Order: sequence, then C-alpha cells, then structure tokens
Amino acid sequence: MSASTLRVGIAGAGLLGRLLALRLTQAGHAVHVFDPASGPDARGAAGWTAAGMLSPLAELETADERVFRWGLRSIELWPAILGGLPLPVEFSLQGSLLVAHREDAGAARRVLDLLARKAPAGYGAEPLTPAALAGLEPSVRAGPQAWLLPGEGRIHTVQAMQALAAGAPGAHWHWGATVRDADAGRVLVDGRTESFDWVFDVRGLGARPQLPVRGVRGEIFWLQAPGMVLHRPVRLLHARHRVYLVPRAPDTVVVGASEIESEDRSPVSLRTTVELLAAAHSIVPALAEARIVHAETNLRPALPDNQPLLECRPGLTRINGLFRHGWLIAPGLVETALESFP
Repeated sequence: MSASTLRVGIAGAGLLGRLLALRLTQAGHAVHVFDPASGPDARGAAGWTAAGMLSPLAELETADERVFRWGLRSIELWPAILGGLPLPVEFSLQGSLLVAHREDAGAARRVLDLLARKAPAGYGAEPLTPAALAGLEPSVRAGPQAWLLPGEGRIHTVQAMQALAAGAPGAHWHWGATVRDADAGRVLVDGRTESFDWVFDVRGLGARPQLPVRGVRGEIFWLQAPGMVLHRPVRLLHARHRVYLVPRAPDTVVVGASEIESEDRSPVSLRTTVELLAAAHSIVPALAEARIVHAETNLRPALPDNQPLLECRPGLTRINGLFRHGWLIAPGLVETALESFP
C-alpha cells in the first residue's frame, strides 16, 4: 500500500467487510462501510451463523488448492489480527478430528483417499488408536474410527464479528444503507451515488444481479452441556452427512451443518433437527442431557462452481462466493486482494 490517504468504499459489513475496514483504517485510509443491517450486532451476514472451523485439509474434500493455501495463510494471520482487537475472541489451534462409524468405513475411506490425493506433500490425516482418541477427546465414543488433522482449529465467530467492528473505530459505518450497485470508484446506495478512489464489493447475496451468486441454506444448533469436555472440532464422516461439533467455552457445542439448495430463511426444520442431533449424540454420548439453547439458519453466498471469486481492476475489487469457507480463508483472501490495492 502507498502512504497516501485514499477514500475507500466498502459495500458489505460481513466478515470480509470488517476485515477490510480493519486493515484499511490501520493503513490510514478514509473508509466508509455500507450495509443494510440495522447496526453492527444485527445478525444478517452469514459470518454470524458459522461455527468457525478452521480446517484447510478437511475442506479439500470440496474445495480447490487456492482455498487450502488461503486457509493455511489465514491460520497464520488470525493470532495477530485477534491480538490487536479491543475485545477477547476465543481461538484455538489444537487440530481437528475426523471420525466415522464402522458401518461408514467405506464412505470415510473415499474421503480420506480424496484428501490424500489433493493435499500437498506433508499434509495428511493421522489415524488414531482407540487409546489415542480417548487421550485427546475422552467425550468422543470409543467405537468410531478416528483421524487427527494437526494444525487445524476454531474461532468463536460471534465474538470475532463484534471485535472486528469494534477494532476499526476510525471507519465510517453506514448502517441501514442498501448498496444497489458497486463499480470502479462509485457506490450506488439508497438512490444516491457516492464517489471513492477505490471500492470493495463484498456484499455476498446483495451483489445480485451483478454476480450469479445464490444462497445455500445452513442450519446450526447451540447445545449447552455443563461438565462435558471437548477440546477441538469433530467432523463425522457419513455416507449422507458431514456433521460437525465445535466447542465454545465454557460449556457450549455448536452442531451443524446442513447444506440445502434453498434460500428459505425460516426456522430450522424437523428433519435437520433429528438428523444432526442424532448424529452428534452418536459420537458424543454425553450430549444426551445437553440443552438446545439456540437454533439458527442463514444463507451462505455461493457461485455456480462453489469456489471463491476474487476480481481486481483499477478502482474496484470484488470478493464473493465464500460459501462454507469464509472464516477459514477470509484473512488470507483479504491479504491477496490488498496486493492489488494502490
């Protein structure tokens, strides 16, 4: 970046918008952020709902090598980002677990073989004996096969969204402002045109019709389980589901993740409730007495190929289609995007 102060417009105050506002205000630029939400804690953006798994190797099942590399870089960047914020954010890098019931061994083997083919040398899932699994996660049932993915981790997404907004006080936050179009050097917001030296369009679903982005419905649960200990994310490999459990201190577990090709934002369905919670209980029996304290739905922005888009040209940067990879790749993706910024 140059030392000169630029007037920068950011369309969208989700995870990407907040990271960009943080980086650009720290660099001394005049930053204006526009978002239709009513305020910084209005939970419309997909980033609020995500469980916050930081799993570059596991995500290679559906993602490309760019996502893997951005994920690795983001894991390196998160500690410094969070360390400079005014609010605490729960963050851990103790690895993650893949587990599979023995009847799903074939499905698990296909996933593991795929990860082995796609991952660069030096990265892979480490098989765990029952004793090793019990030593790492005593709450996980002994029966399933298990693998450790070293270096992976988790972040508390709600805390991080709040802290990122609080960490960029120099930005001008325009809440209740709907951006109708964003182009090089200009933002059309609520019937007026605002001019900027550079514009970042990170609106997610709001970027339609400029981008062919669609919403993919996700549903999650927060379970409160006093006394249950879980240190790291656990992902269940299943013939039909990819169910994850992500711990949050002191006694909460986030359970997801449905992927439904629908833009319905209504409450969580009965089918999802039964299937996800039964699967979670099957690998962590102590959840039987957990209490469902929160259920939430949201729409992940996805492009036709389900891969992230980064477009840069003079005066405009577009980032979209982070789908299920937002918290995994956002810091690394923002770093790459700013390489093309003046």
